[in-house]
Amino acid sequence: MQFAPDIPRWRQVAEVIRQRIDDGTYPPRTRVPSVMQIIAEFGIATATAQKVLQNLRREGLIYTEPGLGSFVAKLPTEEGADESEPRA
Repeated sequence: MQFAPDIPRWRQVAEVIRQRIDDGTYPPRTRVPSVMQIIAEFGIATATAQKVLQNLRREGLIYTEPGLGSFVAKLPTEEGADESEPRA
């Protein structure tokens, strides 16, 4: 991935994952890439990859189950979705 020099890398990577969630590449309740997978795919530092997932959690797009990984949250537009999806 070619990074734009004027935008923080974590924001650019988070946008890629956000787009993958939006387009269904990562459907609701499926695992998103781990920190190590993000590092390998995008060539970024551990702290940067952690910040990507932290930001997506803060936005409510993903939730983390300790020991299992991070998963796409049920989206409010999803039929029958409720606001009770666990978020870490």
